[in-house]
Amino acid sequence: MKSSMEGWGSGLVGVIIFSGSLPATRIAVSDFSPLFLTSARAVIAALLGAVLLFALRQPKPSRDTLLSLTIVALGVVVGFPLLTAVALQYITSAHSIVFIGLLPLATAIFGVLRGGERPKPLFWLFSGIGSATVVGFALNSGAEISLVGDLLMVAAVIVCGLGYAEGAKLSRSLGGWQVISWALILSLPPMAVIALVSLPQTWAGIDGSAWAGLAYVSVFSMLIGFVFWYRGLALGGIAAVGQLQLLQPFFGLLLAAFLLHEKVSPLMVVTTLAIVLCVAGARKFAR
Repeated sequence: MKSSMEGWGSGLVGVIIFSGSLPATRIAVSDFSPLFLTSARAVIAALLGAVLLFALRQPKPSRDTLLSLTIVALGVVVGFPLLTAVALQYITSAHSIVFIGLLPLATAIFGVLRGGERPKPLFWLFSGIGSATVVGFALNSGAEISLVGDLLMVAAVIVCGLGYAEGAKLSRSLGGWQVISWALILSLPPMAVIALVSLPQTWAGIDGSAWAGLAYVSVFSMLIGFVFWYRGLALGGIAAVGQLQLLQPFFGLLLAAFLLHEKVSPLMVVTTLAIVLCVAGARKFAR
């Protein structure tokens, strides 16, 4: 029970940190290209992760973990950041955030396929209702729909769910912050090349808010958030703790309203209450 509660607490901290990712990305892509933003955040986080691994004298991962680390890298280091950065050129951060409501379902599915978890049937009912609630909110939010942006967000959710589940499974033996650190280091060579190739033609005129957005997604979204998130998934269960992501749209929309002055409808309050009930139900039947 203690381990489960620690997992949920750690997972909630991770969700709160991740909630700032899309608003920060939206701010950053106003002055940086999606390709540079994706590669630069990975390079910065990889260097920080390398310092941590070296300072704490962590052993190198074994060869049999390389495939899992590669999946993590492709899912959460490259795939999700790049797809969302491109999507945010077509849609607002408030609209994109609601797609995160599909992440718990995607994470749970991959938790079964890759993590060997077997939630009870009622878990899928609550998870499905929660996801449907978020999608329904998106369709009724009045936001302008972009087919390209929406499809990119769906693709981002799929690769991210796989990366979350794979990383959580590996965290049980390797450790949460070690997993993301090694995945970042694995991605460092190609990301460094891409960052150099996609450097802005001029640094003049880049707003301070864009630099702040880059700093947030590099340090918090790409590294610190995963320290808490993978620990939470490993301790509390991939499918169960993954349902906390249903709350991410709520936190993210608040940030979008506060930072970007994007409109948030009163319907968000009702939707959030329904989501909280779904999270509680899913937690009860996750194992």
